[in-house]
Amino acid sequence: MSRISVRGFAVASATAVTTVGAVVGVATGDAATSNDIETTASGATLLSEIPVGEQAQVQSASLTQQADAIAHAADTDAKRSAEEAARIQAAEDAKSKKADAEKAEKAKKDEADAKLKKEREEKDEVASRSATRDAGDFPLQGSYTVSQVKAIAQQLVPSGQFQCFSNIINEESTWNYQAVNSSSGAYGLVQALPGSKMASAGSDWRTNPATQIKWGLGYMNERYGSPCSAWSFHQANGWY
Repeated sequence: MSRISVRGFAVASATAVTTVGAVVGVATGDAATSNDIETTASGATLLSEIPVGEQAQVQSASLTQQADAIAHAADTDAKRSAEEAARIQAAEDAKSKKADAEKAEKAKKDEADAKLKKEREEKDEVASRSATRDAGDFPLQGSYTVSQVKAIAQQLVPSGQFQCFSNIINEESTWNYQAVNSSSGAYGLVQALPGSKMASAGSDWRTNPATQIKWGLGYMNERYGSPCSAWSFHQANGWY
């Protein structure tokens, strides 16, 4: 008769069986296998020793216990894996935040350096223009067209500041170097008030647009820092 050895079963009563072990095998009818099955650890209860009516209950309880143990182990492994994944993600997030902060700091520094470089270049350009070109470098004429006046201005005003300078002249005199404000008496391209202020740049301030441009550029640099800063003020206030 085939028998099954059950490790660690304890029969509490004829109707109550508590499983504390696991089914370890089922005989196949082979004598050697049957002997192996029967030589289990001491204290093992043979399924054949359990009343026939309770054997199915014992087997079911043993399999349920094994399934619970497997499920518990899988749950433990899953939790361990989730914790490890969370730790790795936290480390990656911290690394990413640090890299972003360093990148932002570098961008801020680069922007500040670029601004300083631009300001330095503009100052150097102004100094260079002042050193190489002067109102006296342009031959005097009896009169000047708007195109001629603009051509002179382009040689005296730094290229990066010319458009701002031009915007102011357009607003003040539309490039008429002999323009006079009938109300205030302001004169010339930059509408100096009084016009005689421009004498500091040359005694020919009434008739020489180069002298007026030189004086106007100096005024904008001294009072506002540059023609573009003067233009920003002009836009906000309507005068400069």
